[in-house]
Amino acid sequence: MKKTYQIEVDCANCALKMEEAAKAVEGVAEATVSFMTQKMKVAFAEGADAAAVMQNVRKACKKVESDCEIFLD
Repeated sequence: MKKTYQIEVDCANCALKMEEAAKAVEGVAEATVSFMTQKMKVAFAEGADAAAVMQNVRKACKKVESDCEIFLD
């Protein structure tokens, strides 16, 4: 399953940090972050709970870029 989320990030380097952090989260098969479109695309691993995984992705991204935001609704 794939989903796209609206994000808020200040620079392209920060977006790259968010992408790397998201890819490291268990349950994420693939993640891409676009600074230009302010979107994060996430492909979830088979059987993963998307809502729970995205909570962990948000936490991981906040660790590397504290002022970023991922809009989960």
